Amino acid sequence: MVLTALRGGLVFLTRLPVGVDEASWDAFRRTPVAFPLVGYGLGALAAIPFLLPVPVPTAAALYMAALYVLTGVTHVDGLADVGDAAAVHGDAEERLAVLKDSQTGVGGALALGLALVTLGLGALSVAGTAPQVAFPLVVAAEVGAKTGMATLVCTGESAHEGLGSALIDVNDVSNLVPVAVSLVLLPALLITPVAGVAGVTTAAFAAVAAASFAPVAVAVLAGRWGNEHLGGVSGDVLGTANELGRVAGLHAGVLAWTLF
Repeated sequence: MVLTALRGGLVFLTRLPVGVDEASWDAFRRTPVAFPLVGYGLGALAAIPFLLPVPVPTAAALYMAALYVLTGVTHVDGLADVGDAAAVHGDAEERLAVLKDSQTGVGGALALGLALVTLGLGALSVAGTAPQVAFPLVVAAEVGAKTGMATLVCTGESAHEGLGSALIDVNDVSNLVPVAVSLVLLPALLITPVAGVAGVTTAAFAAVAAASFAPVAVAVLAGRWGNEHLGGVSGDVLGTANELGRVAGLHAGVLAWTLF
């Protein structure tokens, strides 16, 4: 079941050439833990540029290029749509109408621009650390972002019928347990290479934990915004949680590494 769900998750969360069928899509919908499990592999692939002997800006640029080659623009488009909806002065029905508009307005352009700039700055900060630190932090941020999406899928109410409701309506809070376990285990899995650089486990644990959990906090805030302004969580809110969660994870991880 999990392997089938992972195949469906790779199709939903990446652009990797993986064949999909109705069985894998249905398994993915009903197995939210597939979100963070896909995040492990996706984060590892996107983090490869930080292991290369290239200048810091080049590593950051290669990371961003690899990230969107791997993931596509579906979730970025969701962030842009939410940015447009946030700029609307109206009720939930008016905001939902904006979400369905294919054109990007000022709000969407601003949200997208800020997200990409802050992602780039986060990538530069990560690239400035040792490779043994950068790689785990990138993986942790990606897993955290995917865990944030899974959290909304398990705890949210759908705003309208669509891709988001196809995921949310078949899950409940009971499905959150394996998702939480996969996140809690993350620092233990990634702490060893970071601790080798730090010399102590405190800084290593703090950095990986911050990169892991900050995206979940962002997702909770995104879900709350969706409930208040859209009447629930939509596919665009899920995409927003993913994009902003990744940014928060990178910055939180580097900040924790610096402070501890």
